[in-house]
Amino acid sequence: MKISVDTNVLARAVLNDDPAQSRAARKLLKEASLIAVPLPCLCELVWVLRQGAKLGKGDVVTAVRSLMNAGNVVVNRPAAELGLAVLDAGGDFADGAIAYEGAWLGGETFVSFDEKAVTVLSRQGEAARVLS
Repeated sequence: MKISVDTNVLARAVLNDDPAQSRAARKLLKEASLIAVPLPCLCELVWVLRQGAKLGKGDVVTAVRSLMNAGNVVVNRPAAELGLAVLDAGGDFADGAIAYEGAWLGGETFVSFDEKAVTVLSRQGEAARVLS
């Protein structure tokens, strides 16, 4: 079976916070021949793991990388990699994913009121500027 997965399925599989749902999620993920993980789902998952479950960024990076490296998972890898690089550098995963996708769509510079996001993206070699 080829599936597109919702964030709550991935969160249950990672967090094991509801035994029945966690078992069902893990079983589905193991049996699926293809798991399509949309970029918004990854952004939500990182948010849930960081803000909801209060996991450290290292644990979140490990969880997302494990997911991305599963043989049956399909994800926008370049966007996710930039998201992970930004997260690892102290920024938000979503900012990296947004910057990548914006560039892919033709944007030349990531623009934000968020100075931290701009700083972290600039350090990653991305064109970014603060709107003031």
